[in-house]
Amino acid sequence: RMPEFDVIVLGTGLKECVLSGLMSVSGKKVLHMDSNPYYGGESASVSPLEELYKRFQVSAPSKSMGCGKDWNVDLIPKFLLANRESPLVKMLLYTEVTRYLDFKVIEGSFVYKGGKIHKVPCTETETHNSDLMGMFDKRRFRKFMSFVLNFEENNPRTHHDMDPHRTSMRDVFRHFDLGDDVVEVTGHALALHINDDYLEQPCLMTIQRIKLYSESLARYSLSPFLYPLFGLGELPQGFVRLSAVYGNSYLLNRRVDEILMEDGRVAAVRSEGEVFRCKQLICDPSYMPERVKKAGRVIRVICLLNHPIKNTHDANSCQIIIPQTHLNRKSDIYICLLSFAHNVAAEGKYMAVVSTMVETCNPEKEVAPGLALLEPIMEKFVSISNLMVPTDNGRRSQIFISRSYDHTPHFQTETDDILDLYHRVTVATPQNDAIG
Repeated sequence: RMPEFDVIVLGTGLKECVLSGLMSVSGKKVLHMDSNPYYGGESASVSPLEELYKRFQVSAPSKSMGCGKDWNVDLIPKFLLANRESPLVKMLLYTEVTRYLDFKVIEGSFVYKGGKIHKVPCTETETHNSDLMGMFDKRRFRKFMSFVLNFEENNPRTHHDMDPHRTSMRDVFRHFDLGDDVVEVTGHALALHINDDYLEQPCLMTIQRIKLYSESLARYSLSPFLYPLFGLGELPQGFVRLSAVYGNSYLLNRRVDEILMEDGRVAAVRSEGEVFRCKQLICDPSYMPERVKKAGRVIRVICLLNHPIKNTHDANSCQIIIPQTHLNRKSDIYICLLSFAHNVAAEGKYMAVVSTMVETCNPEKEVAPGLALLEPIMEKFVSISNLMVPTDNGRRSQIFISRSYDHTPHFQTETDDILDLYHRVTVATPQNDAIG
């Protein structure tokens, strides 16, 4: 008899691992497979350092890079918002995967404007001291932040006569008379939106995002972000341990030969002569190229440094956003810095990733403003990947495909994708929906 599973998950990327963990905890029988011999898929941590050089076909690292085993280089680093109300933190707590991980706060969050790096203001004092905005703007921004922090979705008295489901975010900014510069910093550096579409959408989502950012910041004061020690690769490993606790199976280095369908629905996966039956399939885009389409391209440049980034108060870790309008672009450029402080680099060494959406036929020139802030760079590795998105919602076929990772160094879009997939897979009702 063929082995039968409720769900088969293909690929051990971060999203697939979180979903596999959620399915396991909610009592489903899960088989998790990956055609790679390592965990993490697109979002793998590469160690030792020699592996990274090999992967990018660069000659071996010099002695000055320190011990290769001390490096855990995340190909796609992503920061977590530190608040317990953050959906991803909720998932990690709900699955109890946090017992396998240690997190450490990221030391700063900055925005680049007018040729300078500025700390993203969030507290009264920071707003007062910030040279990101003028005196009158500061007063209006403080009023706006007070509105956001006191806002309660179910309490109309906190809404200032605006309907959170109808009033656009643009109208909320107008209500507080905030200038374009302040709107840009608020929308991109606090709400972490990746473009300006949100301005025409109902304001509830953006208010919740800014509130989440501020409350996350209140926990640690340096920045609202956390990152696992030894790199993001620790997250998939944690979920593997979790699955084992629930008696579910992992198969690494397994070729996936065919996905078998019956009456338009997924029925089984054939792998190396064995057939595993399933009711549902979750996978990353690489397993189902015929069911995804290209929605853009992302450039990421991994840079190895022997110094912190200038004008960041020597932070050992931080995020810097270069807003799109500053460069006449449609998408922001992000810089994410990690170092030996998070056990992802050798002692005294730093690792920065500069990323953005590709908009021209010369992607490397597009990230030049980000790279300029990192000089001198010891070594850099450039990757350009397609951003793939599923062509349907999977309801009919019961095949649920995640989106490729976006260009940001934080989890907002990825968390939205995980939640969306989770709800589609479980066709959740309020009664059985474990993670809100």
